[in-house]
Amino acid sequence: MNQESGKTLQPQTVVVKLGTSVLTGGTLALDRAHMVELVRQCAELKKQGHSVVMVSSGAIAAGREHLGYPALPNSMASKQLLAAVGQIQLIQTWESLFAIYGLKIGQMLLTRADLEDRERFLNARDTINALVENDIIPVVNENDAVATSEIKVGDNDNLSALVGILCGADKLLLLTDQKGLFTADPRKDPNAELIKEVKTIDDTLRKIAGGSGTTLGTGGMATKLQAADIARRAGIEVIIAAGSAPNVVFDSLGENPQGTRFLPCEEALENRKRWILAGPAASGDIVIDDGAVNAVIGKGSSLLAKGVTSVSGEFARGDVVRVNNAQGKIVARGIASYSSQDMAKIVGKHSKDIIGILGYDYGNEVLHRDDMVVIQE
Repeated sequence: MNQESGKTLQPQTVVVKLGTSVLTGGTLALDRAHMVELVRQCAELKKQGHSVVMVSSGAIAAGREHLGYPALPNSMASKQLLAAVGQIQLIQTWESLFAIYGLKIGQMLLTRADLEDRERFLNARDTINALVENDIIPVVNENDAVATSEIKVGDNDNLSALVGILCGADKLLLLTDQKGLFTADPRKDPNAELIKEVKTIDDTLRKIAGGSGTTLGTGGMATKLQAADIARRAGIEVIIAAGSAPNVVFDSLGENPQGTRFLPCEEALENRKRWILAGPAASGDIVIDDGAVNAVIGKGSSLLAKGVTSVSGEFARGDVVRVNNAQGKIVARGIASYSSQDMAKIVGKHSKDIIGILGYDYGNEVLHRDDMVVIQE
C-alpha cells in the first residue's frame, strides 16, 4: 500500500544505489546500524511485492577497516588490494543483515567490459533477471579488484544506471550525503534551494551539479546527474536523496518521494538502443553539419555520408561512435556502418557515389536510425 494515498501500487523494480558516504556515515568504518535500517526498508518493499536490486559501494572502505587502516602507497595495486579484501567483508555484511529478514542475496561484480560486448551485456541481463525472478536480491558492485580505468572513477552512480537498464528497472534511487540536487552548493550557499522535480537535464543543470563528492567516495553530484540522464532516457524514474533520511527507500515509491525526482523520458528506448546508450564506450567521433543535425534530431532520419563533415578516432564497422554538431556538442550515439578509414573517404559524398569510391557499400546510411540514440533534447 502507498503510505500517502492508500492505493495499491503495481509491483515495481527498484535499484537502490548506496554510496560510500552513506554506508560509513562520514566515518572511516561501515555504519552497520544504518545499513540494517536500509535493509529493513528494502525488506518492506519486498514484502509489498516489489523487486529490489542493490548497487553497493564501500569495498575499499571495508578493506581498510578490516586491515586496520594500513599505510599503503597511493597506487592502483593498493586500491585493488583493498577492494579484494573489502569486497568479501562487504558482501558478508550484507548477507548477514538481509538474513535477519529472511532474504537471500546474490553477488554480481561487473566492469565496463561486461557491458561493452553485446553478448556479455545480454548474459549479465539474464543473470540479474534470474536472481530477481527467484526472489534473490542482487548486490552489484564494480569489480575493482581487476578493473583499471574504472577504479580511478569509482563511479557506481553510472554503474547503477546501467544496472537499471539491465534489469528493466522502474526506479533508480541514488542515495548520497546530500538531500538532493540544489540550485547551488548548499555547503557554500545558505540560500540554496532543493530542486524537487526535473523534467529536462540541460547545461544549466549540469553546471549546478559540478563539484566533487566526499573524501571517502569519488562520485559527486555531477556523476549522479550523468547517471540520471542515462536512466531516464531508458524510461527509468530517478531520485537523488539523502541516504540518512528516515524511510527514504520506502518513500521512493510514494507520490511525494524525498529528494530530487527526475522524470523519465516519455519515449523509452527499445532494448538494442538501451545497449547503445549504456554499454560500449565510443571508439570515435563523427561531426555532422546543421542540415544533418536537423534530420537526425527533428525527423528521426538515418545519417548519410553527405551530412558528415569530419571523422576522428579509429573505429571498425559495428563500433559505437559519438555524433557531434559543428560546435562540438554530442547529438547522438550510434553503431557505425563503416570503419573510420572508409568513412573518411566518403565524407560529404552522395550515397550513390559510395560504391564507386570504396568499391563496395554497406548501404546508404553511415549510421542507421535503428542503430542510433539521439542525445540532445
